[in-house]
Amino acid sequence: MTQLEQFTTPVDAVVARMRALDAALPARDGVAVFNRVYLAVTEAVDRRIDAGRFPDPRAAITLDVRFAERYLAAVDAAAEERRPPACWRPLFQYRRHPGVRPLQFALAGINAHIGHDLALAVVDACRTLDCEPGDLEDEFDRVGDLLVTLEERIREDLMPGPDLLQIADPLTHLLGAWSLERARDATWSTARALWALRRLPDVAREFTDRLDAAVGLAGRMMLTPLPD
Repeated sequence: MTQLEQFTTPVDAVVARMRALDAALPARDGVAVFNRVYLAVTEAVDRRIDAGRFPDPRAAITLDVRFAERYLAAVDAAAEERRPPACWRPLFQYRRHPGVRPLQFALAGINAHIGHDLALAVVDACRTLDCEPGDLEDEFDRVGDLLVTLEERIREDLMPGPDLLQIADPLTHLLGAWSLERARDATWSTARALWALRRLPDVAREFTDRLDAAVGLAGRMMLTPLPD
């Protein structure tokens, strides 16, 4: 068995879990909207790993799986009526609200997952691999590039109306200032800061809690119900 084969099962497992969620949830459910987006990203990453597009497949798989596990843990928490992280709570609270549009659900989920989960996943992966964040920067950037490309497609597919630049549409005002690329850059800085704080657990916990709350507040604003 090759080194790569030893690490393919976890990716297969998270993809299977997301496909099961896609089959089980109503299409209009806010979590289902985000899940479809994230499933497409995870499948794209998996294909690129299989094609040898990542210089270090073991690192790419570890980061991909640790990242997905945080989203799936939030899904499990909500299903078991436990409190998910603050960054995810708005999506679970508003997932069935008729005044929230699919684009809002998709971007609010991306906001939670990139703004909070990805930084922690980098730290998780560094601990698993016994490496520094800098050793994962190439994998982080390649996954981020896929996400940025997907964000553009999401906006095109889910933005209502024939004109994507309708300045009178309140959705344009609400979501126009948010950028996944800027969020990704901030996340890399956050991951490095958390790694530097790993020997100060109380400070790291406070930093993480404040990050969670801030990302959750942004998600709540993104899910503001809008008139038809």
